[in-house]
Amino acid sequence: MSTGLDIVGVRAGYGAIEVLHDLSLRFPLGSIVALLGRNGAGKSSLLRVAGGTLPVTAGRVSWLGRDITASSPHERAADGITLIPNEPNVFLEMSVAENLAMFGNGAPADAVYAAFPALAAKAHRRAATLSGGERQMLALGRLLLRPGRALLLDEVSRGLAAGVVERLYRVLGDLHAPERTIVVVEQYQTDIIRRADVIYVLSRGELAWAGEGSELAAGRLPAALD
Repeated sequence: MSTGLDIVGVRAGYGAIEVLHDLSLRFPLGSIVALLGRNGAGKSSLLRVAGGTLPVTAGRVSWLGRDITASSPHERAADGITLIPNEPNVFLEMSVAENLAMFGNGAPADAVYAAFPALAAKAHRRAATLSGGERQMLALGRLLLRPGRALLLDEVSRGLAAGVVERLYRVLGDLHAPERTIVVVEQYQTDIIRRADVIYVLSRGELAWAGEGSELAAGRLPAALD
């Protein structure tokens, strides 16, 4: 797997509180990477650092071998880095169709409605009227419209029914490609463990364990996940 998105010696936090402590991780092209850990481990903060919405106080972020630490979220998006945060992740006052038009720069939304049929019947409803799971489906629609080469997904299955989660992972499977890296923070560990090429477990802003998905699928979970 070739160099993709690299986090090197990163420190970051909120105000005086540091939540990531000298953290270094590699998200190589061609891989699905799972970020696991208990609440407060720093998983979402790490995705925000990668996506440019949380600045670092030390260290660097590189993409395809180029230092992008100082790049804005807009510049990173233009470079192919797609961040879908836990929330807010949709435009609440816009309709489903308007959100998808914004995500896809006017491209047809047929693929999104095929993947998530529940959205098709609500195309003209404001996103604010959707359930939490429906909003999550809407946010994930951008994967099909403008996927980019680095997909950063924070708790993608939150609020989704089991059948919809399975459809979501089929979408991710279709997007899995040698020129793309997919990074997933997930609450349902077994779903992502059996699909991930690489797994990182965080604990209190530090790396607690790293390995292949097959290692966790076949053995006992690291202490940081118990």
